Amino acid sequence: MLKFVLPCLLVTSTTLLAQAPADQATKFAQTITAADLERHLRVLAADDMQGRETGTPGQKKAAEYIAKQFADNRLQAIVKSGDGQTGYLQPFKLYRKTWGDFYVKAGGKQFAYLNDFVTNGLLNLPTETTYETVFVGYGISDANYDDYANRDVTGKAVVIMEGEPKKADGTSVVTDASKWTGTAGWRNKATLAKDKGAAQIFIVSAESPEAFKQLLSQRNALQGRFNRLGLKSGAENVGTVGIFLIANETAATLLNTTVTKLKAATEQISKTGKPVTTSLSGKVAVKAERREEEVQTENVVGFIEGSDKKDEVVIVSSHYDHIGVNPDGKVNNGANDDGSGTVSVLEIAQAFAEAKAAGQGPRRSMLFLTVTGEEKGLLGSEYYADMNPVVPLENTVADLNIDMVGRVDDLHQGKSDNYIYVIGSDKLSSELHKISEEANQKYAQMELDYKYNDPKDPERIYYRSDHYNFAKHKIPIIFYFNGLHADYHQPTDDVEKIDFKLAERTARLVFYTAWDIANRDNRLVVDSNKP
Repeated sequence: MLKFVLPCLLVTSTTLLAQAPADQATKFAQTITAADLERHLRVLAADDMQGRETGTPGQKKAAEYIAKQFADNRLQAIVKSGDGQTGYLQPFKLYRKTWGDFYVKAGGKQFAYLNDFVTNGLLNLPTETTYETVFVGYGISDANYDDYANRDVTGKAVVIMEGEPKKADGTSVVTDASKWTGTAGWRNKATLAKDKGAAQIFIVSAESPEAFKQLLSQRNALQGRFNRLGLKSGAENVGTVGIFLIANETAATLLNTTVTKLKAATEQISKTGKPVTTSLSGKVAVKAERREEEVQTENVVGFIEGSDKKDEVVIVSSHYDHIGVNPDGKVNNGANDDGSGTVSVLEIAQAFAEAKAAGQGPRRSMLFLTVTGEEKGLLGSEYYADMNPVVPLENTVADLNIDMVGRVDDLHQGKSDNYIYVIGSDKLSSELHKISEEANQKYAQMELDYKYNDPKDPERIYYRSDHYNFAKHKIPIIFYFNGLHADYHQPTDDVEKIDFKLAERTARLVFYTAWDIANRDNRLVVDSNKP
């Protein structure tokens, strides 16, 4: 249960607390409730939102819901359209780089991307191109062992076995086996093949059809990075040499042989400890077409005008997009990431709106910003901050960003359910950090955990959410975050796993901090420059 400290006197302008009466702040903070947070989240994280992936109907449906909440709470619509009208939606275009025709042909068969092969990197071959294929064993060049000795692979497609050759006793033939195994092995073998002049590279990446199916499943989850969204149109920096991961059966077809003969050639290497001498070869045709398509998406913006300092603006932000639907049809509802932050913004906006209606509105203006495209690279906040701020950035006092709250991460399991990671509060403004600490001490009394504020922390969380697009413009920020957990980016990130009382405490802390920033006499100083 929250404990609030209610001061008897009005706070003076010389203190860090806001000039508005503290009891009024408490009154409006109490309108932020666990029940209301859950009510909103059960809409935004429902299956019919289809995971709110950027540019999809589910994302647009979520945007309309958020806009309606802003309207119902009498927030101003200040995004101007071309016809002079204003609205809550800030539309913008993204450009998706994706695959068009992408296939491999050999032996009268056509092999399909994600079914018969995956690629480890990008290439662009808009016209079907035919190559001679050659088998180069393990594709290794080593002091004791060289698959490329006396071989010319210039302009050819090479077929390479994964791993490294081993003797009958299981020891490696090469001097540095670690260089040629695993993901690093793929990279090193591909680099070597390119240096030798290979035009395409096919790596046999599984011992059996079942193992290759498992590889496809694992790699499928990573292929979204090849369907890239960006704010700018234009060609990608890709080459014409592809790295294809294939199964034994596909490799045999490319080499115009059988799996049995291919395995026999590989076994011969192990028996002799020497590179393959057999000359397996064939023909292969490849087409790999990269395309660009426009994707329309929207940020959602609600505004409350301040009183005597209305030209200065405090932003409270979150991202409302998520990662959509898996290839197997499972919906990633993103209740925690970042439905939880989005509903917190809705509740904080409502609290400020009620203060305004009661004649206790903020001195500075409040802008409530829910952005899309965070999961695609912080694109919505980048568009707002870098390209089209609705309010000039020089008038923006601070951004309080909320992403993934209301869950207890692995580091706090069994230890605390009343904490929040506070990130960035001291990076640009020592004053903001003091305000945050003071608001928590007087009102929320949560454990403020600064683990991820450490510039040496390997997760580098400070750079990974939408606040950073404001911080890089020297606008003070605080990022509120409850940490990572096993359901992160999984279909199991559901409403039932949210601790709404924890989310309530966090949202109220953000409200109190925003209240102080919005009502204090002086604008926040920017006096720090910490990494």
